[in-house]
Amino acid sequence: MSHFGFENDIHSVLKLDMPITNAPMARWQRKASTSTSAGALSPSKSANRSLSSSKTPSKTPGKNGKAQSTPSNAGGDRFIPVRNAKQMDVASFLLSKENEPAEESTSAANQKAWSVTLNGYDLEEAKILHLGGKPLNAPEGYQNNLKVLYSQVSTPASMKKSRYISSAPERILDAPELRNDFYLNLMDWGRQNLLAVALSEQVYLWDAAQGDITLLKKMEEENSYICSVSWSKDGNFLAIGTSTCKVELWDVQYQKRLRCMDSHTTRVGSLSWNDHVLSSGARSGLIHQHDVRVAEHHTCTLRGHTQEVCGLAWSPDGRYLASGGNDNTMNIWSGAQQTGVHCITEHEGAVKALAWCPWQSSILASGGGTSDRHIRLWNVNTGSCISAWDTQSQVSSLLFASNYKELVSGHGYAHDQVSIWKYPSLAKVTDLQGHEGRVLNLSLSPDGSTVASLSADETLRLWKCFEKDPSKKAKPASGSSSIIQQHIR
Repeated sequence: MSHFGFENDIHSVLKLDMPITNAPMARWQRKASTSTSAGALSPSKSANRSLSSSKTPSKTPGKNGKAQSTPSNAGGDRFIPVRNAKQMDVASFLLSKENEPAEESTSAANQKAWSVTLNGYDLEEAKILHLGGKPLNAPEGYQNNLKVLYSQVSTPASMKKSRYISSAPERILDAPELRNDFYLNLMDWGRQNLLAVALSEQVYLWDAAQGDITLLKKMEEENSYICSVSWSKDGNFLAIGTSTCKVELWDVQYQKRLRCMDSHTTRVGSLSWNDHVLSSGARSGLIHQHDVRVAEHHTCTLRGHTQEVCGLAWSPDGRYLASGGNDNTMNIWSGAQQTGVHCITEHEGAVKALAWCPWQSSILASGGGTSDRHIRLWNVNTGSCISAWDTQSQVSSLLFASNYKELVSGHGYAHDQVSIWKYPSLAKVTDLQGHEGRVLNLSLSPDGSTVASLSADETLRLWKCFEKDPSKKAKPASGSSSIIQQHIR
């Protein structure tokens, strides 16, 4: 039974529908009981007061002779807030500061210094609204402290600083009597820092380091002209294609012609080297392979174009040869088997501009003529087009800039300019304008910092737009012996 009684008491307490009998007495109840007991003792107090009336009162009586007393009605007590020790210390400090003399000059100077340190400017002088003129510039050296709210850990890509590219050429050279022919390749920059330029029937060498100009060759036949020039890999020998169907090989150091190779029946408008093998493309659409080390130089003929071959380029690893023609086709040839790998017909114009990616040997860039105007990137392993971009202008030349991994294009009608593109997104970086005629050829300096553009306006312009970052260490140049020098006959 006691157990059931205990459970009933618990339920009754939890319900709270009746007063708690064992709870302590409330304060107002204690006050009421105290006042009742004081009322019961009031006659004796009055008697004692009358007996001691002759004595000096110990307390000052209130007005009208009535003693002041605390109201004793229940529930009339006032609320006293809780004060901790810290609040009392702050209050006493503030009260003590009120009695001290104010130092206006010192406090004003301190406030101004604090404001400038924390906010970057004096709040007293700042304007919330400024209706006239341009917006106020932040003081020099000002940094927004709130910027940390939106900052994040910088990635290597975001740490790269955008470089300055001058819109004006570093140097302009005259190119009088330059032949304005889209299908010819009249300029090449060799590894020895010599720039070869074909002007009508003459070939000139310009030393980029010293500024000297040398006449290397002049055609003897009447109405003949130079169609193409190309440096060997070591920069010691120059191959020259002529309108008389010949390919000549020159030793630049001694300014001497080493040999003249006859095999074509039409003009030779394109040349490309692969170690000791020289490839030449002619107007007939044929590509001849020459081994310059042996007397019987003509080793192979590649047939894949029906019109003039205007673009030739060997891949950096020597595995593939790319050829472009006026028949709007581009062929990829195997260097080992001397056979065709891919025949690409996506271009709708002549394919003269060809460039291999130096850091990705299987990537090839090609550009189409006036009817096409597209730059296309190809994976030669699969023959698929990676990306394409309409440049709205004839593409006459292409080259890759290794220093910043970008693509440079030369354009004819209608823009007549040099453009720089990001690789592989083909997002435009900038346009280099100034030529008054179409750009025929582009060449890159050996250090990769300067682009030379040859135009139909008979000028050659040098654009220093890929200068290396001085903080980066330059890779040591690998020494290479000349195979041609050892085995040429």
